[in-house]
Amino acid sequence: MPAGDLRIDGAPATAGDLAHIALVNYGAYTSFRVEEGAVRGLDLHLARLEASAVELFGEAVGEDRLRGLMRAAAADRPDCWLRVSLFSPDIGPRTPDWTGAPRVMTAVFPPPPPLADSLRLDVQRYSRRAPHLKHAATFDLIHARRLAKGSGFDDAVFVDEAGRISEGSLWNIGFIEGDRVVWPDAPMLAGVGQALIRRGLAGAGLGDRVEPLGLRDLPRFEAAFICNSATPACPVVAVGRHELALRPDLIERVRTAWASNPPQPI
Repeated sequence: MPAGDLRIDGAPATAGDLAHIALVNYGAYTSFRVEEGAVRGLDLHLARLEASAVELFGEAVGEDRLRGLMRAAAADRPDCWLRVSLFSPDIGPRTPDWTGAPRVMTAVFPPPPPLADSLRLDVQRYSRRAPHLKHAATFDLIHARRLAKGSGFDDAVFVDEAGRISEGSLWNIGFIEGDRVVWPDAPMLAGVGQALIRRGLAGAGLGDRVEPLGLRDLPRFEAAFICNSATPACPVVAVGRHELALRPDLIERVRTAWASNPPQPI
């Protein structure tokens, strides 16, 4: 993704701001597509940022302030990709105990394409630290994708120490059984794309449930897909050695569920 317009608390980012962010990866973020000044699942992105601010820094930013910074960042580009990051220059390896409202970095980019048209997934045993947070420590995720591609796969799906499927490098995964989507039950990041699909499934004639899933459960399913904010639903055609059917009819119903959520004005 090419460099975008970077602002800190609404002002152009300075070299000092960016040096700290480059050297200290303590923080959290969320990212999404802006469509004519509106965002699908904006309420969920705001809730994610506020919960992360309280947990990581001890104080919320405030929804009104977040909305104002988002509007300012996207004012000249109503159709864009916006990343909103939380950090503090007062927190570092030797000073981890600062408490207060974090600073807010906004970065604007052209909207990215979906991750892929279909995916073959490498199975990797791994669990993210603090998996419920969309935090800034992305080394492990990039490394996992790199290993997967080096082994002839497109991406990596994670299995924890108990053998439970959890999530992927940049996305959630769902499995389709009849007229129901089954989501893995394991520690993971609850994605906004996943939440939007769940909100719209009934309108697409589908139900869903959450249950622990292992590799041995894969033969049950007719299809599988991954989802995130840039990729509403991308079919999975293989998990490790297990091949899955390519069912565009089912994947389209999942995309319909996602699209049923109207963009919310910032």
